[in-house]
Formats: sequence, C-alpha cells, structure tokens
Amino acid sequence: MAKTKNDLLPSEGGFGNEPLLAVDNLHVEFHTRAGVVKAVNGVSYSLSAGETLAVLGESGSGKSVTAQAIMGILDMPPAVIPKGEVRFRGTDLLRLSEDARTQVRGQRIAMIFQDALSSLNPVFTVGWQISEMFRVHRGMSKRDAMKKAVELMERVRIPAAKQRVNDYPHQFSGGMRQRIMIAMAIALDPEVLIADEPTTALDVTVQAQIMELLADLQRESNMGLILITHDLGVVADVADKIAVMYGGRIVENAPVHDIYKAPAHPYTKGLLESIPRVDLKGQELYAIKGLPPNLLDMPSGCAFNPRCPYRQDNCVTDVPPLHEISGVRSSACHYWREVLDGS
Repeated sequence: MAKTKNDLLPSEGGFGNEPLLAVDNLHVEFHTRAGVVKAVNGVSYSLSAGETLAVLGESGSGKSVTAQAIMGILDMPPAVIPKGEVRFRGTDLLRLSEDARTQVRGQRIAMIFQDALSSLNPVFTVGWQISEMFRVHRGMSKRDAMKKAVELMERVRIPAAKQRVNDYPHQFSGGMRQRIMIAMAIALDPEVLIADEPTTALDVTVQAQIMELLADLQRESNMGLILITHDLGVVADVADKIAVMYGGRIVENAPVHDIYKAPAHPYTKGLLESIPRVDLKGQELYAIKGLPPNLLDMPSGCAFNPRCPYRQDNCVTDVPPLHEISGVRSSACHYWREVLDGS
C-alpha cells in the first residue's frame, strides 16, 4: 500500500503556531585542505504557508548552501553543520534519521535547481523522469504514472504535452526545460518549494513567464516558496518578504515593499542602485566596488566593511548584530539609521 501524505509527516514534535519552515542560527562549514570555509554563519529565517520569501545575494553569499542544508543534500564530509536547527512543522530535520529525512525530501519539501539541462538526465525522456516520482514514491504503474506526467506537463503549460512526453531534454528550449523541472518538483504536492535561481540564463520574457507560473502554482496549493536569486528585479512582484545575505549572514530582512522603498543596509542599497532604470538611460550603471569576501579569510568586524561607503572604525572591529528596526524588519549594520535616511 502506498504511503499517504500524512504518513510521511515527521512524527516527533508538534506544529502549533510555528511557521511552516523555520531556519534558526544555522551554521555550515566546509573542511578543505586549504582550511575551514564558513559558508553559512548563523542564518535564521522563517516561511509560512502561502508565503514567498526571496533570498538575495551575490554568488558565494550562502544562499544555495542554506537551501541544500534544508534539503539535506550536502555532501558530509566535507560539509559540517556544527549548530543550528531546520524545523519543518515543528520538527528539527537535522535530527532525523536519513530514512525519515528521505520521506520529507521531495515529498514535503522540494527544490528546483538552477541549471535544468544538467539536472535532467539526457538519456531518459522527460515523461520517464517525471513519472519516476509516482512510480517510486506512490507505487503507481508505469501507465498511470505516465498519465500523471502528461497532466503535470499540461499544468506547467508545456504545449502538446501528450506528444512531447516522450521527447528528451535536449529537444526542449531552456524555458521549457525549466518548466519540466518545476513539474518534477511539484509532482508530489510539496508544502515548501525552494527555487534556486529558476530564471538563470533565460531571456526577460521567459523569466516573467516562469515567475508567473510559480506564483500561479503557489496560489493553487498554498505552498510556501523560497526564491533564491541575485536579481532584485525578478522578485519585486512575487515576494512577500526578502532576506539579503552577504558573507554567509543575513544582513537585512524586511517586507518586500520596505526594501524597495528604503533599504536599511549599505549592501542592499548597492544592489538596488545596480538595477538598470529606464529613467537613467545613457548614464553609467552603478556597481558595488570591490569583491565579495574570501570565506577562508573573512574580514574582521562587518564582512561588508571593505566595500562600504558608510564604514567607520567600529565597522572594522565589531561584527554588527541584526538590529531590530520594527517587528518585521532588521538590519545588520551599525549605521542602519543613516542608510535608511539616505544620508
């Protein structure tokens, strides 16, 4: 007999009034020959049902590593999680056995990876790969599973799904391959969907279509969505709140409209000023000076201080805590008031 969705819930702990997913003080390190890479340093964020959280930051900021820790797909070793919690429905996933974690992964929490072509198996048809989810996890026959694959392809708006179900990944465009990845991710009706750079290498029109599709699927199922990206322009119309990461830490989190109206961290401000604007046509595009920090040799004090126009002496010596600006907003900057005022 196939397991039902409720059979797959972690049995320990309660849910109560907790968020659907809560990451609390998560640390992830990679032990390498060159030294210990501190990729994630005390990250905390939460996600409720039907909510979209955008996690922003440059490459190397810790966005994807945090997501991989949530999914339980880090290679350990070299990865080590020295402390922190990842609570799904009140249960710490990091404390579960691998068998119990496997029941959650893909079925309750699913992930869309950024490179669809390398994530899909080139020697199997897309229908076979989508239907595998139902054969393995739901015990369906090949015929019934293939019917579900067609239904999912239609759900993610792939034209002529019945005819294309037997095509191979290379026969699809980049945007259509991303839709196939989305179909695989939502196959088992997860409660949390993590989308890691889902619009990378796609043109602007296709990006908008993919984001619209994710928003529609979320409304249909009320799932929580974590959207990982480096592009503030992508998330403006879909996110409820934003967590900005830099050097493995959350440096600012706030409702999306607050971030766009008035950022409270110099890094967030720099990201916003880097967005191309129609009204500034012909002017030089702003770029944040310097390079992201070396995670093997992090700067003392605030990790952003070597690139920060607001830097003072204490920025070099003291790591700023997340200052609470309001009940729904915080910033890890000693001078967040000045940044917020635009001074």
